[in-house]
Amino acid sequence: MRIVGVACGDEVRVASLSPDDGRLTVLAGLREFWADPEGWLARPPADGSVPVGEARLVPPVLPEAQMLCVGLNYLEHAAEGSYRDHELPEHPTLFARWTRSLTVGGAAIPVPLTEDGLDWEGEIVAWVGRRLVDADPAEALDAVVGYSTFNDVTARRAQKLTSQWILGKNADRSGPLGPMVPAGEVGDLRDGLRVRTRVNGTTVQDASTSQMIHQVGETLAHISRTLTLHPGDLLATGTPSGVGYARTPPWLLRPGDEVEVEVERLGILRNTIVGGEHRRNVPDRDSAG
Repeated sequence: MRIVGVACGDEVRVASLSPDDGRLTVLAGLREFWADPEGWLARPPADGSVPVGEARLVPPVLPEAQMLCVGLNYLEHAAEGSYRDHELPEHPTLFARWTRSLTVGGAAIPVPLTEDGLDWEGEIVAWVGRRLVDADPAEALDAVVGYSTFNDVTARRAQKLTSQWILGKNADRSGPLGPMVPAGEVGDLRDGLRVRTRVNGTTVQDASTSQMIHQVGETLAHISRTLTLHPGDLLATGTPSGVGYARTPPWLLRPGDEVEVEVERLGILRNTIVGGEHRRNVPDRDSAG
């Protein structure tokens, strides 16, 4: 099963996407779905479907959802970045993405006019399915309802202006998110899923989730001790080594490039890069409440 959002006027509905014939079956309204995501995923498929080409896909994300991201969560990526000459921190480095920055596979990602290009960061997002407060790692992992392929596309110049990463991690439509696959179909990331990123067909990242420093359950539990997590919240689990800014010479995504993130059991997420002038020609957000 693949779970996506479908724009219906000013509303978003949650639908299942068949990987076999590319047809959509609407399950529920966005808020209705996230009120009981496990219940909706357990229900038998409803009658009636439409071809995916006749629908406008959007992230099935609540406008008020919290999206937290783990930085430097693979050993080799930490070594090519900020912790090359330092010990790794005991706790995960966390930053926030606004849900307004999210988009879907197939969407064009614009390069801000102040950037020389954008950087790729192929990774996995975990979706929270239950309320978590002061959770232990096992409880937190059990609350994950599904996973998606994600590309944490980054505006490096903006990111490096200060010690805080928020600006560089929230460029317009810079967070393409793949369909959600139920957790039961994915399994435990600690067992190792292959994560690969390609730029114009060239593999630039290739790693296993078994190499993560901070695992999903532990990270969600850590977060829940400070702020409450709710159904529909998202955790981006970090990217492996091979990002563009750390290469010699640096390699950034520029207009005309195609970037793909492929994750075992989750599928391929494919997007094109366009010039900054395209920021003016699309809606402010690709989701609705």
